[in-house]
Amino acid sequence: MERYKGKDILSFSDRFNSDEVCYEYLSDMKWGTGYSCSRCNHKEYYTGRKWYYRRCTKCNYDESATSGTMFHNLKFPIKKAFHILFRLSTSKKGLSTIELGREYALQQKTCWLFKRKAQEAMKSSGNNLLEGVVQVDEFVIGGPEEGKPGRSDGKKRKVIVAVEMIKVGGKDKLGRAYAEIIEDYSEESIRPFIEKHIQKGTTIEADGFSTYKTMRKDYKIEQYYSDKGRAFPELHFHIMNIQGWLRGIHHHCSGEYLQKYLDEYHFRFNRRNSLNSIFNSIISGFMLALPLTLNAIREYNT
Repeated sequence: MERYKGKDILSFSDRFNSDEVCYEYLSDMKWGTGYSCSRCNHKEYYTGRKWYYRRCTKCNYDESATSGTMFHNLKFPIKKAFHILFRLSTSKKGLSTIELGREYALQQKTCWLFKRKAQEAMKSSGNNLLEGVVQVDEFVIGGPEEGKPGRSDGKKRKVIVAVEMIKVGGKDKLGRAYAEIIEDYSEESIRPFIEKHIQKGTTIEADGFSTYKTMRKDYKIEQYYSDKGRAFPELHFHIMNIQGWLRGIHHHCSGEYLQKYLDEYHFRFNRRNSLNSIFNSIISGFMLALPLTLNAIREYNT
């Protein structure tokens, strides 16, 4: 089955106009290249209890297209799930769970759980490292600590962000970006982020902070006087957009789920030039991930 390409709601609604079409789409994604029983790896099957189920001819395991994925045990119609994922992925600013509940006639708690699943599917695979020239800085969520200018050990959540700088028409533009929560501003907190998201040998631009100075022995780091962010205007514009998005759309984001929101923001940001295929990216994430329950979410964040 041909993968959906598009970003307008009318063409999407025409394509996915029933639960049957959605299940057919998932069946093709799961078994389009060949069936393999998830229990015994046998390759032959016949139709199971429903048309989008496949029953193994060897062990008799009856498996649905959504079994073993984050669509497993979905509590509302699959068509609504498709439409919610389309809106979450293509909407420039995303949607709050309150707004989702109102638009799709679902309880806010139901939308909250489903959005946690969507954010899990939006998490970076870590396969696409930043390269070229990358600018790095840290900020806090909620604004500066009162009476503590610059970096401080206050109670607010600390975040490190890295962005690629690319030349377009002779001007600096933002490429891809990633952000993660850090415990503090020490090398022990910053180094894992750099190793995880930045290609070795990449030129890293940062301010004059001492932690980056000590890391210059291992990384190609160039340091500049920040002048309150004026030396890195595109990077700080990106940071302000993240902070404004959290305030404007979600109003409040608890610290335990902050990383999920950072993942969501950068999922859309890094695909802003390929919106025609962004829906398939999030659907693929749902199909490749294991089922996620409310208890599992709570345990993961404790």
